[in-house]
Amino acid sequence: MTDIPMNPERGRGGPGVRSGGGGPRRIDPKDRAQLQARPVPFARVAALFGPHRRVLAVVTAIIVAISVVSMAQPFLVREVVDVAIPQQDVRLLLLVVAGMVGVAIVTSLLGVVQTWMSAQVGQQVMHTLRTRLFTHLQSQSLGFFTRSRAGEVQSRLINDVGGMQGVVTTTATSIASNLTTAIATAVAMVALSWRLSLISLVVVPPAVWLTRKVALLRREITARQQSALANLHVRIEEGLSVSGIRLAKLMGTTRRDAERFTTVSHDLIDLEMRSQLAGRWRMATMQIVFAAVPAAIYLAAGLPATSGGMTIGTLIAFTTLQAGIFRPLMGLLNVGAQWVSSMALFSRVFEYLDLEPEIVAPAHPVTLDPKGVRGVVRIEDVTFRYSGSDRDALAGVSVTVPAGSSLALVGHTGSGKSTLASLVARLHDPTAGRVTIDGVDVRDLDPEVLAAIVGVVSQETYLVHASIRENLLLAAPDATDAQLWQALAAAQVADLVASLPDGLDTVVGSRGYRFSGGEQQRIAIARTILRDPRVLVLDEATSALDNETERAVQVALETLAAGRTTITIAHRLSTIERADQIVVLDEGRVVEQGAHAELIERDGAYAGLALVAA
Repeated sequence: MTDIPMNPERGRGGPGVRSGGGGPRRIDPKDRAQLQARPVPFARVAALFGPHRRVLAVVTAIIVAISVVSMAQPFLVREVVDVAIPQQDVRLLLLVVAGMVGVAIVTSLLGVVQTWMSAQVGQQVMHTLRTRLFTHLQSQSLGFFTRSRAGEVQSRLINDVGGMQGVVTTTATSIASNLTTAIATAVAMVALSWRLSLISLVVVPPAVWLTRKVALLRREITARQQSALANLHVRIEEGLSVSGIRLAKLMGTTRRDAERFTTVSHDLIDLEMRSQLAGRWRMATMQIVFAAVPAAIYLAAGLPATSGGMTIGTLIAFTTLQAGIFRPLMGLLNVGAQWVSSMALFSRVFEYLDLEPEIVAPAHPVTLDPKGVRGVVRIEDVTFRYSGSDRDALAGVSVTVPAGSSLALVGHTGSGKSTLASLVARLHDPTAGRVTIDGVDVRDLDPEVLAAIVGVVSQETYLVHASIRENLLLAAPDATDAQLWQALAAAQVADLVASLPDGLDTVVGSRGYRFSGGEQQRIAIARTILRDPRVLVLDEATSALDNETERAVQVALETLAAGRTTITIAHRLSTIERADQIVVLDEGRVVEQGAHAELIERDGAYAGLALVAA
């Protein structure tokens, strides 16, 4: 699997999110780079909307209808000013006024329907992508998540996929709306007065260009201002948190921290002043444009050479149309940035969807009843190397663990103990060799079946932010309260849970913060007990416990291990002395193997470890 370049700045909103207020947008260099690195075929994007073709066709038709119907308004105004009022034609006046209200009602209702339909399509496409991406990411190996930057996966799943709704509800509809409105407005202007339209053709483009240029200037300053504000927040968070204050006092950096904060704050003053000035220039430019363009129209309408006998109603209707063409023209100028931004979102999501999992579920898994498994584990000439590493973490390891027996893995840190145990649970696949349970390669088992056969309690416990009951039921959804209490008792934590006001309904908090490390580990042990696995992997399962609690839990684990195949990893040799066999690993290779007494007599690597432990 190819490693993916990670961008930490994407975690705050993904492509297409810009700092500052409204106005023109520039193409984000990061979006352009993303598309250059991983271009997205338009056909692939279009395929996502294939099931919604009819709805999108209706949405497009509604957008066109809104633009066309809206153009009736200026003509109705002309009719009122030129005919109905001067001639005191009450019947015509009532009809025209009713038409004005009717146009407003029709366009508003059509707008509501269009928004609802486009939002529905956007939500459905977003739901499909979100569920596909979540399911696909779940199939990735642990290596993928260890290589990924914190928050990057969540950003792509939430921010990027969420931003895609804008492709339909904002980008696509705004392009269609602005285009049809601009065309309809231009046609209506020509229909009213081709002479004034020629003048607008000369005046409007420079006015739009000037307005956009000033707006872009403010956007650039605002972006820098937001960056400076972010730096200020970082300084506050790092300098005034408990950990930050403690570090500053211990390192003697309080004065330097204050100086850095002062510098950032001073830079923010300059940017704020420039932003305010740029904003004022933008407003001034807009005021000049909106005053100058109609003035030029009025001038042309008043001169005999260019008026062409224009009526007052035509002039009012034309200036109304001319003022309304600015918004769609400015919107169309943003099409390039919107398109690149939208396609960059798809590129980032497709980048994850195209990842090939390192660990693939078998297409035709071997049928194996977890309750009928004996638990014979064989590790046959296994070699394993982590992605990106230049050496093997395991090399030619062969171990057989008879059903119901216990195996202890010992060795120095980094010797490969946890790696070897992880292969049994298929958290990784061996580079060479194989791991079997009752003669079946673990790669040929359905992942859920394997999880039911192999139970793991690691040194890093993980409790979800829920109640103790919900955490335990993750292992056995149908377990009764009696079974939950029995598992807690076996893990030597029942008395603690019973003493809590809410008992099993006590919320453990984020990552189990409400409990000590040892208490968390015992709850995790109880959760594994509920699974009733035939093969048990204990990876430093008692590492966070004090000596007294460790002895109690060890008794519980020994009771649990009776009749099961158990693989134990421990630095404290006292916890594995009674294992049926002990394997000593060194740099991924088996250097010794045998029972405790036998290995002590050999006076080899294991005896040396025992001497250090003593």
